[in-house]
Parts: sequence; structure tokens; C-alpha cells
Amino acid sequence: MDVLDWLAAALGEEAADAGVLTTDPALLDAARTDRSGWVAEGRPLAIVTARSVAHVQATLRAASEFRVPVVPRGAGTGLAGGANGSDGSIVLDVSAMNRIVEISADDQLAVIEPGVVNSDLNAALEPYGLFFAPDPASKAISTVGGNIATNAGGLLCAKYGVTREAVLGLEVVLADGRLLRTGHRTVKGVTGYDLTALFVGSEGTLGVIVGATVRVQPIPPGEPVTLGALFPDVTAAAQASARITAARLRPAVMELLDAPALERISAYLGPETIEDAFGATGGSAYLLVQFDGATAAEDAAAAGGLLTDTGGTVRVAADVDEGERLLALRRAFHPALASSGEVLIEDVAVPRSRMPEMFAAIERISERYGIPIPTVAHAGDGNLHPNFVYTGDTVPDAVWDAANDLFRTAIALGGTLTGEHGVGVLKRRWLADEVGSDSYELQVKLKSVFDPLGILNPGKVFGGA
Repeated sequence: MDVLDWLAAALGEEAADAGVLTTDPALLDAARTDRSGWVAEGRPLAIVTARSVAHVQATLRAASEFRVPVVPRGAGTGLAGGANGSDGSIVLDVSAMNRIVEISADDQLAVIEPGVVNSDLNAALEPYGLFFAPDPASKAISTVGGNIATNAGGLLCAKYGVTREAVLGLEVVLADGRLLRTGHRTVKGVTGYDLTALFVGSEGTLGVIVGATVRVQPIPPGEPVTLGALFPDVTAAAQASARITAARLRPAVMELLDAPALERISAYLGPETIEDAFGATGGSAYLLVQFDGATAAEDAAAAGGLLTDTGGTVRVAADVDEGERLLALRRAFHPALASSGEVLIEDVAVPRSRMPEMFAAIERISERYGIPIPTVAHAGDGNLHPNFVYTGDTVPDAVWDAANDLFRTAIALGGTLTGEHGVGVLKRRWLADEVGSDSYELQVKLKSVFDPLGILNPGKVFGGA
């Protein structure tokens, strides 16, 4: 009996009738890639579309028995190659586990399965006057389980934090099929090691997340106030965002688009859309700022003064709908790039005060390699997304050389290789450079404690070039 026979028997006839286990070549090929564009070599053995914790446990028990690698996967919206089905693996898809099990308005928490889509969770929370703060630009399609596995960020991080700050507890199936529960339903809880935080951002290398208790927050009172400013250059826009941070203002959203980014959005949506939204077509960088809560109008007025003093031409959105249209333009950035070729979306972060230096470095690197690098930044937390558009099936060497310069510059400025996308496959070659040899060795040993057979997402995060 091979692993697929063993697994089919373990899943049972009911699972077979529901299509839980498949070896369809087209589906296997689709599971080899994610939104990064990276495609794994070879082909997975099978896909298990789990609909219950029991399905996940059966898959991992079979994989342990036959020493077969398992690649956990959600919506496939990742940007680092972390959930791509590798050759000979079982892809364990948990996106169909999408129930919202509980919403407790009194305790301000929700209990969910990993396949719940971000926007669906917020739609369910809205009648309670609550929301889930992590807000990836892909929130309409990304799953909360994937957010947790990568410790995803997004537009609201500067004020509300990354996904880790929103996770109270987890249910995780370990490599041998055991179900582990971590964390608490309480606001405080410091018993033992913080295994919940350890699993957040572990990218499927320590266990498979099958449930989560997440912190939700009251929807801020009043209406948000959105304003934007066009600047003559990206350095001035980055300086303006740094001034807002230094002034102790706390925008919910602060997004920066450089000139190459604006050009591509304009080509994608039409220049008239940009002119109508921004009130002008001049300028070569755009800073979008949104405040929420009781002091939104007051904070926006203070920020507007700083933007003007730094050389920006400021426009305040007339109402909430106009503010949402501005945010929609920001969210159109990646589709705009994807419409013109394959996209390598990078993800570095630097201290917020050093963003002007990082933007200046990106311009130098672009000139050095003769490659346009349209960049958008979550300016409120110093997380930049330099992007490369290319043609063909593989990333050109010149692009990787430019990316290498970007990574090393970010680290030299006190920053990091990845602010929110994770390491996956695409950044594993630089991980030891950032964390150091001692930390790297300890992390590899830690993985072996949870996954002694090395079957969980092998080749991701650690090892390889």
C-alpha cells in the first residue's frame, strides 16, 4: 500500500465522494505557484482539500508514516513561494475550512477556521460594531489562516499592528497528527512559553493551523478622514510621512506611491481616473493618509499642515466614499503591474525615519541596473514594496542582482528582508545574513523539535539558494 492508498482509506469513502483527495494534473499544476509568480519544480503527488480537523490529522499521519512532504496551503495569495506545492509532496489545502465558529462581542474575540476570508470576517463582525484589524491589500481573497501563517501586515499596521497582535490562541495539527491548542481567550495569559506567537509567522514549517481565536476591536467612532498630497519627488513624500510619525500622529493608513507606481496605475485605470481622484496630474509621488476615531478631523488638519510645509499639494476627501476611492486606487497597484507582465513583489522594511534614504537607494539601484522599480510603501510603518516587472518563466538574473542590493541596503539601514510577506523560498538565501549564524542554527533546531522527520514544508524558509 502506498501513501495515497493509505490516505484514501484514512479519509474514508465520504471524503472521496466530496473530492477531498485529488490527483487531477491541472489542479496539481495550479498548486505549484502563488501570487509571487514562482513555480515549484516537478509536481505534487496529490491535493487534500481538508474540510475538517480530522482530514488534516489523517493527512499528516499518512505523511509521517511514509515520510512524504506536506505543503500547507490556503488561498494561494502569498508572495514568497511559501505555499507552493513541491515535487512529490501532498498539498494540504485548508481553504475549505471556512466557518466562523463564534463571535463574542462581550469578550471582543472571534473563533474561526483558517479558510475564513478577511473581508468575510469583517462583514460578519460589522453588525456587532467590531472589526478585525489586519488588512492585507488582498483582503477580499486572502484567508486569515494564511495571514497568521505569514504574520501578514497590510494597510492598517501602523496603528493596529500586524497579525500577531490580533491572535489570542491557535489550534494546530503537528507533524505526527496530534492536535495542539495554544494561547487563551483572556486578554492576559503568560503561562509557559508563548507557542502562539511562535506559530504566527512560521509559514507552515512547525504545524498546520486549523483554528484561531482572534482579537477583534470596536469600529472607531465617527467617519474616517482621508487626505492625499502630490509631491515633486519621492524623497519629499517620504520626508513628509516621517514628519507625521515624528509629530506623534497615528494615522490608520499612510501609503506612499512613487512616480513609476503612479505611472502604471494611470496606464491601468486611465489618466482621467487619476486626475479626478488626486485633483491634479502633476507631481511624481503621492502620499495617502487616513485617520479614524474621534479625533480624525483634528489629526487630519495637523497632518495636512505638515504635508504642505514639506512641499505637498494637499487634497482632503469630501466624504467617506471618496476616501474609499482613493484607497481603491492604492489597491489597484499590484493588478496594474500584473497587467503588463510577470511581477516580483519585494518586501523590505526600515525604521520609519530612514525611509527617505531607502527610497533614494531604490532610485540609485534602478539606475545602476537599468530596471524600473515601481515602489509602494506602507509609510506608517516603514514597509516598502519595490516591484520588478519582467517577461518569461523565470526571474532574470539582473532583477535578482538588483533585489540583492535592495535587501542588503535595507539591512544596513537597520531594517529587514521582509516586513510582512515572509521568507518562503524567494528570500531563504538571505535569511542567515540578517539573523546571524547563531540564531539561524537555533531556528533550524527548533523546527526539528516540532517536525523531527522534516516533512512540513521542506525547503521553505531554511536552506537552499
